[in-house]
Amino acid sequence: MALLVSGGHSSLLLVPDVTADLRPMGRTIDDAAGEAFDKVARVLGLPFPGGPYIDRAAVGGDRRYVEFPRGLTSRRDLERHRYDFSFSGLKTAVLRAVQSSDNLERDRADLARAFQDAVLTVLVEKAYAAMSNLGYSTLVIGGGVACNRALAAAAAARVDSGARVIVASNRLNTDNAAMIGAAAAFRLARGEHSGGDLEPRADLPFPGLASTSVPAGTPR
Repeated sequence: MALLVSGGHSSLLLVPDVTADLRPMGRTIDDAAGEAFDKVARVLGLPFPGGPYIDRAAVGGDRRYVEFPRGLTSRRDLERHRYDFSFSGLKTAVLRAVQSSDNLERDRADLARAFQDAVLTVLVEKAYAAMSNLGYSTLVIGGGVACNRALAAAAAARVDSGARVIVASNRLNTDNAAMIGAAAAFRLARGEHSGGDLEPRADLPFPGLASTSVPAGTPR
């Protein structure tokens, strides 16, 4: 099971084969996790990108200071969005809490901790539910938000004994070129390669890439 969390993605993926078989299980229906961290950091008066600064600000904060909503976790939501994510309501709740505070400097650590716990709880619980329901014992976490120290710790604490949580290094989790290069290396190892007649298309829009189909056996 793979949990991809970044500024643009919050995705839960079943990955029987990293090059040939990736099955979407859940996704964000509004803000991605990293996007929520960035927006909340701005509200808390913290720099961009928000993830590392909220992570540091949350140290020593009291998670019980305020109970922020956990998006798409009610019984009705789970029927329609079992493995999907939503963080827009949480972002709004933080904004209201900040507006209600009479001393943000005093409350910042508590707000950061409560917000971070709300995000991580949803990410970890949904990933764990998918692993349990589908019989998987390995969770791989990647993307910029995977650099959050508390996320890896929360995931490792939640999974059953005998299960594994794998997180790439911070340097690799924020290196898009490394991710693309690794995917290419796996494909090359399978014998896939580009023919000499391949036409480069740097301006090809993303939907075009997603919809382009290549017949089996065709050089890539």
